[in-house]
Amino acid sequence: MTVEITIGEDFITAALSGELDHHTAAKARELIDARLERYTPKLCIMDFSHISFMDSSGIGLILGRQRAAELYGGKVVIKNPSRYAEKIIKLAGLGSMILPEKLKMQ
Repeated sequence: MTVEITIGEDFITAALSGELDHHTAAKARELIDARLERYTPKLCIMDFSHISFMDSSGIGLILGRQRAAELYGGKVVIKNPSRYAEKIIKLAGLGSMILPEKLKMQ
């Protein structure tokens, strides 16, 4: 799993790729939380377009980052989930966190 983080004016984007499971979620959590704490963005965009596998650890990653972002008055949205990730996200009841197609940022 790789995590690439881009910093914007009031947002960060964390582009995740590969398998998101118990072991890889811990690394992603550390990287994203460090940026949330340092930059206190209003929006944390999690790009799941290159996730090839995701289990409940991915849901935990999303919800944990949402709690962390809320400490700074921010929120988390999910951008471009792969078909597999989207299915898991929606089954967990988090479909409202997925950016609608017309609002997706580049």
